[in-house]
Amino acid sequence: MAQPVLKTIPLSELKISKLNMRHGRKKPDVSDILPSIRTSGVRQTLLVRKEGDFYGVVAGRRRYFALKEIEKETGETPDVPCAIMPEEDAASAIAASVIENVGRLPASEMEQYAAFKRLHGEGRSVDEIAAFFGVTEHLVRRVLALASLAEPIRKLYAEDEIDRETIRALTLATAAQQAEWLRLYESADERATRGRSCKAWITGGAAITTDKALFALDDYEGEVIADLFGDHAVFADTDAFWKAQSAELARRIEGYAAKGWNDVVCLERGAFFHRWDHQKLTKKQGGKVFVEIRHDGAITFHEGYVSQAEARRREKANKDGNAANDDAAKPEMSGPLAEYILLHRHGAAQASLSAQPAIALRLMVAHAMTGSALWHVRSHECASRKEDTRASLEGSKASAELHEKRCRVESHFGALGVDGNARRNADAYRLCEIFAALLAMADEEVMEVLAYAMAETLEAGGPVVESVLNVCEVDLSAYWKPEPVFFDLCRDKRAINAMVADIGSQSLAESCAKDAATLQKSIIADRIKGEGCEANPEWRPGWMQRPPTRIVEGAGSPPADAWGRIAHLFDVTETGSACNVDTLAQPDAA
Repeated sequence: MAQPVLKTIPLSELKISKLNMRHGRKKPDVSDILPSIRTSGVRQTLLVRKEGDFYGVVAGRRRYFALKEIEKETGETPDVPCAIMPEEDAASAIAASVIENVGRLPASEMEQYAAFKRLHGEGRSVDEIAAFFGVTEHLVRRVLALASLAEPIRKLYAEDEIDRETIRALTLATAAQQAEWLRLYESADERATRGRSCKAWITGGAAITTDKALFALDDYEGEVIADLFGDHAVFADTDAFWKAQSAELARRIEGYAAKGWNDVVCLERGAFFHRWDHQKLTKKQGGKVFVEIRHDGAITFHEGYVSQAEARRREKANKDGNAANDDAAKPEMSGPLAEYILLHRHGAAQASLSAQPAIALRLMVAHAMTGSALWHVRSHECASRKEDTRASLEGSKASAELHEKRCRVESHFGALGVDGNARRNADAYRLCEIFAALLAMADEEVMEVLAYAMAETLEAGGPVVESVLNVCEVDLSAYWKPEPVFFDLCRDKRAINAMVADIGSQSLAESCAKDAATLQKSIIADRIKGEGCEANPEWRPGWMQRPPTRIVEGAGSPPADAWGRIAHLFDVTETGSACNVDTLAQPDAA
């Protein structure tokens, strides 16, 4: 950067430069530096550059606004000490703005992207940008990777509508995939994938990274997508990956046989190898190789093990001195024969289970509580960024009732000596343990466990919640009432004024329509408590009624929109609701 020229410039000739990375943001809080500047003036020069008839402030935005406050107080325009940069050195101006702002407050990824992209556009290379800011080239490439995203997607990320994991997954998407994702995001009937699911959607299945490959990547003919946000690239076609992976696995199994290993056992994909259930033996002692195949593509070879049961048989044979028993300890079927037998047993189990709904119900509940290689179930976790929202939910009546249900479910399992905590780790032994306990329970207890497991895994927001509230005929006023957090979060004056009309009158709403939102919210709170009028503690806004209603005509309303999509499925008939809740509540299926 060229040496800047020092000069005193009247405040009236300054404005915030468009190259300032916080240009366009709302006026900052300057209360911490204002007293010092009032007393001693500006001690550090503002970095500016000539922009038309004015000088644009590249670095020193908060000092600039503090001086504007002093100008209002005194009515005098102060002179400001400035360092003037050359007009043509835009890249250094952008860099200086980033350095000042990052030094004071860490910039967001989108702010870094905007600054790095403009520097890149001014001719700075990736390594030059990295060296200038003291970061790695990989970090710069990660930030610049956002340039591959469609502008509407970047805008959603900048507004915190998309989480970081999702935006990073979308950097792998083609332009067509991004357009399709946006269509799903904006659709009223469909849903765009998020997070890991988004990455799997883009790659056509579970995202498999190149470090999982047994085969040489140089010989792989399928497409590989570079992932700047991960340590490794991603296979675009999972079927092509598994074809190449299986071929290399078969070659390695042949290699183990050629080396004299007793047997190579391939576990079912997704099954875990439990060392605690096996005993270590060398190849000469008859140890086997167990192959663990994960859904993410990883394959692990566990060399020199036999099951504990087989180890016990061998130990017994040695004690008896019976050589025949040594032969009996060897596998009685080859790998392909074992696969053949197991698949036929699986088919018989499937057919029998389909005719036993009571047993199937219990097995389904066990799957919902533990997961499996084919079941991926997650419990709902409050992901609100607002601490007040999280605290409100934790202290709610609904949370207390759900906790009570959890204790009852755990007591049902505890009576059978089983830990009833849901751990969705896909462990087959754990699943069978839960299944066995459910078979020992009465129908009513199983239905309680089922209801809790479903409640715990109910997705927040959307039509499913609205359908449950409708079918269960939930009295929402018993679970929620207007509280300070609710009023703090209400910002739309149209909605606030409409609520004034609802709890008061249309004339009252019209008389205070131009008043501040805070005042109108206090009117609502006073009406609820009965300050100067009859109390109305049972009042609830349309958003918290059943079914939910839109407060502002024509405006977007998530609960009302969700109910609107499915209302016709739950139409009330002459004889009552579309479903008989009392009938459904009976545990006939069990």
